[in-house]
Amino acid sequence: MRTGIFSAALAFLCWGLFPLYFHAVKEVPSMQILAHRMIWSLAFLLIVLALRRQWRWLEQVRQPRVFWSFVASALLLSANWLLYIWAVNNGHVIEASLGYFINPLVNIMFGYLLLKERLRRVQWIAIAIAALGVAWLTWQSGSVPWIALCLAASFGAYGLLRKTAALGALEGLSFETMVLFPIAAIYVGWLTLHGENAFLNTPSDSTRWLLVAAGPITAVPLLLFASGARQIPLSILGLLQYLAPTIQFLLGVWLFKEAFTADRLVGFVLIWTALVLFAGEGLIRSRQKRG
Repeated sequence: MRTGIFSAALAFLCWGLFPLYFHAVKEVPSMQILAHRMIWSLAFLLIVLALRRQWRWLEQVRQPRVFWSFVASALLLSANWLLYIWAVNNGHVIEASLGYFINPLVNIMFGYLLLKERLRRVQWIAIAIAALGVAWLTWQSGSVPWIALCLAASFGAYGLLRKTAALGALEGLSFETMVLFPIAAIYVGWLTLHGENAFLNTPSDSTRWLLVAAGPITAVPLLLFASGARQIPLSILGLLQYLAPTIQFLLGVWLFKEAFTADRLVGFVLIWTALVLFAGEGLIRSRQKRG
C-alpha cells in the first residue's frame, strides 16, 4: 500500500511540476515542443520495451477496432498536450489547472451520458455546484474559460477511450506515440529544411537537452501512475489526483504571478467545494463497502 501511494503521489507531483518544464523551454514554439515530446517519448518507450522484451502486444494492434481506437486516443492526447503547452507558455497556468480540477466531474458526466452509469444524489449536487462555478467565471470575466473546458473535455474523452482499451498503460502510450511519430517527424523535417528547427537553431545546449528529456519526463510519471494504481484503492487514487492541479494552481499564483482576483476566487471555491463533495462521498462509500 505504501509503495503504491508513493508511486501514485510521485506521478501526480511530476504532472503538477510540468509548468516548470514547459516554462524552461518557452523559447521553443508550442507545436515544436509537442513534436519533440512525441519523438523523444517514443525513443524512451522503445528502450523500456526492449529492456522488458515486451513486444507480444503488437499482435493486438493488427485488429482494426484496437488500431482505430488508439488512433483516436492518440489524436485526443496530442490535442490535450498542445493546448496545455500553449496555455502554460502564454500565461494561463491557473486556467489550465482549473481544467484538471474539473476533469473528474467531466468523467462522471461521460460515464452517465455514454456508459449509462447511474449518478448518486451527491454527485448530481457536485456537478451542479461545479457548473455554477464555471458560469460565475464566465460571467465575471466576460468569456467562457475555454482552455479549462477543452483540457477537461479532451482528457476526459481520452480517459474514456483508455478505460475500455485493450492495451495497458505502457503498451498503449507506446502505440499512441508510434501513431503520432510520423506526423512529428515530417513536421520537424519540414522545419529543418526551412531553417526553422528550434532544436538546431537555439544557441542554448540546455534547451536541446530539455527537449530530449521530454521523453522520460512524459513516460516516467505515467509508468509510476500505472504502478501505483494497481496497488491502492480507487478512492485513495481519486484523492491523490488533485495534487497535480493544486501544484499547478500554486505555481500560477505564486511563481508566475498570474492575476487572481477575489471574483475569480469565488468561481474556484465553488469548483473546489464540488470536488470535496465528490471525493468525500466516494471515500465514505468505499469505507462502507469495506466495512
